Amino acid sequence: MTIGEAALITAPTAPAADSVRPALTGLPADRLTDPATATALLPVSGTLGPAVLAYLAPEDLRPPDPTGTPAERLTPGDAALRALSEEAGEADAGESGLEEITSPVFVVRDGGARVLAAAGYAHWLRDTAHLCVLTAPDARGRGLARQVASEATARALAAGLLPQWRARPAASRRVAAALGYRELGAQLSVRLR
Repeated sequence: MTIGEAALITAPTAPAADSVRPALTGLPADRLTDPATATALLPVSGTLGPAVLAYLAPEDLRPPDPTGTPAERLTPGDAALRALSEEAGEADAGESGLEEITSPVFVVRDGGARVLAAAGYAHWLRDTAHLCVLTAPDARGRGLARQVASEATARALAAGLLPQWRARPAASRRVAAALGYRELGAQLSVRLR
């Protein structure tokens, strides 16, 4: 993980750390989150990322104009959220982190029982609120992700947490930027052989 020019590299065991340290020591921060660099220097069997890390200061939140149906709250694990995850597919649902939410989940419905968009956050160590957002494939591009993510972000800020947005897809990055998140770093995960 990099934030600006600083980097943090973690490994699951001491022997893994011992194998990674000499290969990566001295590299510029931007190369540490490059999959090509990782696979060239380490015995990598798979990568996840890179993803951009964006953060939001309280004064930077830009909520959308209040239009449409107001968001309602659900509890994590609600059946309507599971239905949204199934509809979005395994890849998008996994990318969203919807299953990790520990906060209330803000949702917009289609007028019935179907959830079109959902957002909440997972409360991580050091008072970080890791935002998790998912929109149904046929409802994308309508501002629903921004609407529910704004509610979740405001809730995190009210709780004194630092909102973090991790994104690979360009559309997710655009939603974060529209809300006022600033891209400050990147993350790459690798699986060593």
